[in-house]
Amino acid sequence: MQIGVNVPNFGPGTSPDVLRDWARTVEGLGFDLLMVSDHVAVTPDVAEQYPAPFYEPFTALAWLAGVTSRIRLGTTVLVLPYRHPLLVARMAANVNELSGGRFVLGVGVGWARQEYEALGVPFAQRGRLTDEGLRVVRDAWRDESDYRAGRIPIWVGGHSDAALRRAVRLGDAWHSLRLTPSAYREALERLKVIAEAEGKPLPALTPRVLLHLTPDELGPERRLGEGSVAQVLGDLAELRASGAEAVVLDPFVGDPQETVHPEVAWQALATVRKEFR
Repeated sequence: MQIGVNVPNFGPGTSPDVLRDWARTVEGLGFDLLMVSDHVAVTPDVAEQYPAPFYEPFTALAWLAGVTSRIRLGTTVLVLPYRHPLLVARMAANVNELSGGRFVLGVGVGWARQEYEALGVPFAQRGRLTDEGLRVVRDAWRDESDYRAGRIPIWVGGHSDAALRRAVRLGDAWHSLRLTPSAYREALERLKVIAEAEGKPLPALTPRVLLHLTPDELGPERRLGEGSVAQVLGDLAELRASGAEAVVLDPFVGDPQETVHPEVAWQALATVRKEFR
């Protein structure tokens, strides 16, 4: 099972130098993936959680491709309706080629209604637009003489029934986002039922989990990756046993000031990397 890291590409402590330090730290610790999030317009609903500056993911990953050599690079998750799907197909293919085939395209429908309004995209149609966009992206990539996309995996984020159907029909992997252990198990069972009903194989499992180490053990309502070192290691072992192909650790707990002191997250990541093999 590969282990990745969701690197904060936003917030008051983030800069090109800090992003470079994140990339070199994560790659140096032996992680397998480096992923970043997506917002285009930092509207008030976005700014409450992910304040400016916000580095656009394709731009940031193209920069980080040049300062890394081994680690895979990806989005967790790109909000597909924010951009024309042919633009997404082009940028994803370019980053993949420029990085030597290291790119992973994680996609989702998004949640920020004000951001949708600012971009002139109908919020109520975001699911349909995501489905249509994924089909356009895959069709474009078939033109190897132009896009030269190679084999870019598509991870579909979310845990609603619509997201699970999207993962089964249009994705290579289901990319759940910061669920509790019980919610993850329940969603996985729904995914299996949907895959059987669609007559399709179960997509790969590539969950993103919170990384929040606490001095004491937490109760059953904690999220995956949250709690004592033993609890977090147990979560990773259980995910591996359940067939997860990759797990992305998300060390951003929720306070934008965390981005000013990335060494706290680096220490937590180093602890997990040392203990889990």
